[in-house]
Amino acid sequence: MACGAAAMGRSIAPGERPILHLNSFHFLPKVRTDSTTDFEFFVQLAKLKSLSGAARSLGLTPPAATKRLGILEERFGTRLVNRTTRSVSLTPEGETYARYAAQILDQMREMEDAIAGTPADPHGRLRINATLGFGRTTIAPLVSEFAKRYPHVDIQFVVTDRPVDLVEGAFDMAIRFGELPDQRLRARRLMSNRRFLCASPKYLERHGVPQRIADLVKHRCIIHTQNDDAFGVWRFVQDDHLETLKVNGSLSSNDGDIVLRWALDGHGILIRSEWDLAKYIQSGRLSLVLPDVVLPSADLFVYYPGQRNESTRARTFIDFLVKHFEAPFVPVDVSKAAPGRKRPGRARN
Repeated sequence: MACGAAAMGRSIAPGERPILHLNSFHFLPKVRTDSTTDFEFFVQLAKLKSLSGAARSLGLTPPAATKRLGILEERFGTRLVNRTTRSVSLTPEGETYARYAAQILDQMREMEDAIAGTPADPHGRLRINATLGFGRTTIAPLVSEFAKRYPHVDIQFVVTDRPVDLVEGAFDMAIRFGELPDQRLRARRLMSNRRFLCASPKYLERHGVPQRIADLVKHRCIIHTQNDDAFGVWRFVQDDHLETLKVNGSLSSNDGDIVLRWALDGHGILIRSEWDLAKYIQSGRLSLVLPDVVLPSADLFVYYPGQRNESTRARTFIDFLVKHFEAPFVPVDVSKAAPGRKRPGRARN
């Protein structure tokens, strides 16, 4: 590979430093770390095993992705992928290129973080995933606040109704309730969040108050369908292990706000988290049912890939979230929130 002035047809003057032009990797006129680089394109292609998928993830048209791959293969003089009408697979040369490209991208990100970003003024792209409803109502306003505070961070915020693969989707983090979905990930708890059985006082007046878990099968239960969970199967923690109960109900939805509204309207018994219930329990619009029964918690976590170091911008955003969720609501007082248990009131003379 030629260097600087020699490559342009003149000799290097005494004392002049040669400049290495890495044109074949698109590093001129400056190092590029955005999603249009050949490295990032091929890494996405290797992950998704699809030209159209790689194009979509990087904002390219399918013809542009095909052309980019052709240019890469022409540059190296060898085939990098085997293509069919449905998918692509890497050749041995393609595997080598993808491995080195991923390593170089990681090093470039580390360099960028070390040079361009500080906790007080982070730089670069931050790609975040969150659940659909919670992401829209709670996380989106926080992203807005963070963007005002740190204007040099470019944020891509994607909400989905199902968990995503952070590695394949090139996400820096995901904000979700519940257990760690993938052992390749690391997690930081943002908020403790218990689950409770609840119903409106008017429902309990009409249909009675369950006294034990088995009584729930005689009641109208509102079913919140989530991902691939078995329909109408509720889980309880008893003696350090999970017990299940199949309940019945005429109303079900995959939207948490909808099922909560149905419970407020008196349609039946519902399982919801403390985050959703606290204000309604405290106002008396909902009452706890079987308050001493323990259900699996719905703690809020931020998850991030475990195989690479967090960037300065990711650490700054996570710290920002932790600060916000230090005291998100007044905890439910189980001793006072169930039917028949005393509520605080004014003392009478």
